[in-house]
Amino acid sequence: MIKEWLDSYKPSDRDQATAALREIMQEVALAGLYRAGFYEKAAFYGGTALRIFYGLDRFSEDLDFSLLADNPNFSFQPYIDAIITEFDSQGMQVSVREKTKAVQTNVESAFLKSETIWKELVLDGILPQQGMGQVANIKIKIEVDKRPPLGFDTEEKLLTQPFSFYVKCFTLIDLFAGKMHALLFRKWQNNVKGRDWYDMEWYIKKGIPLNLSHFLARAISSGHWKGSTMTEQEFRNLLKQKIDSVNMDRVKEDIRRFIPNQDRLKIWSPQYFHDLAEKMIVDNSKQP
Repeated sequence: MIKEWLDSYKPSDRDQATAALREIMQEVALAGLYRAGFYEKAAFYGGTALRIFYGLDRFSEDLDFSLLADNPNFSFQPYIDAIITEFDSQGMQVSVREKTKAVQTNVESAFLKSETIWKELVLDGILPQQGMGQVANIKIKIEVDKRPPLGFDTEEKLLTQPFSFYVKCFTLIDLFAGKMHALLFRKWQNNVKGRDWYDMEWYIKKGIPLNLSHFLARAISSGHWKGSTMTEQEFRNLLKQKIDSVNMDRVKEDIRRFIPNQDRLKIWSPQYFHDLAEKMIVDNSKQP
């Protein structure tokens, strides 16, 4: 099954095949979590959710989840066996380890790391001419927000591989709010992710509104906004400041490995994003 699954991506080189293998791992992990009843307690969000369920045309790396209710005592440990068992059923061996943190936060993390069996699977008639036998140590970071900013809506989205099941996901307007929170407030100033900017462009071009109420909840939760309300103009001012201050060369460099068509980046400039931002739809109807 894995060979046919990988072949369906039609990868043309090792990088594309590696990205496809990572996405296959993501979907198998989602299936394991489904079997364990994880989506009764949590919802899927972030770039990978946007890629798998909403048609984002770039690959993504991590699996990000938010609990549906505050639970500081949540542990990911009970779900690890379900993930490992799901991979075993697909003839793959993985290890899952908890991430040890020096500083405690509200995010529970684990790393899904492929073992050398991946090399054997790849060599079994799957693109050996592309050097895929050297692919190993694909890692997927899994994060669960135990004390999430609430005020988001969810919907059930169907996945048909490795079998048919539903995943509870953030709605698009709330996904957009989370993406803009990441774009504007990433912890380290030099932690520039072109993926944030690529996704913002995708949302705007699709005409998807941003839920300002949920963006505000995230900004307050992370300590980046002190007031209890935020106007659309205040949000737009934050975005203008970020566009003017970001290193656009770093933005472009980060996104290159995730997209096949590099020509799309030629137009990227501060002026382009200022003009693009003017087309953004901001939904302030849910704010008190």
